[in-house]
Amino acid sequence: MPLSEQEQRLLDEMERNLYRNDADFVSTVGDRRGRPTYRSIALGSVITIVGAAALVLGVVLQQPLIGILGFGVMLAGVLVAISPGKANARESGDKGGFASASTGNRPKGSTTFMDRMNDRWDKRQGDR
Repeated sequence: MPLSEQEQRLLDEMERNLYRNDADFVSTVGDRRGRPTYRSIALGSVITIVGAAALVLGVVLQQPLIGILGFGVMLAGVLVAISPGKANARESGDKGGFASASTGNRPKGSTTFMDRMNDRWDKRQGDR
């Protein structure tokens, strides 16, 4: 369900105030934000499948220790799959994910949703 115009404006206003008033928080949260790499997703998937096989094997053999270990391996596989890769941390540098969205140094034709929202917020704040 899309946001109404009023909800979108309120969200934009809250985001602009956050960028303006709490830059340290934005940079801290932005450093943790990242996308998993294909390698980590593939590795995590393989680990999860091995863990699921161990869990099923533990149930079939009626060995709770094997089942518990299989569940732990599955959990570890999921965590590996969703964790951001090391390359993403190096690429973001000190700016973080949130700060890079507000730089505005992209060409006009390739603006992202966040860039457009930032521009709308800046225009709205300039009218006051």
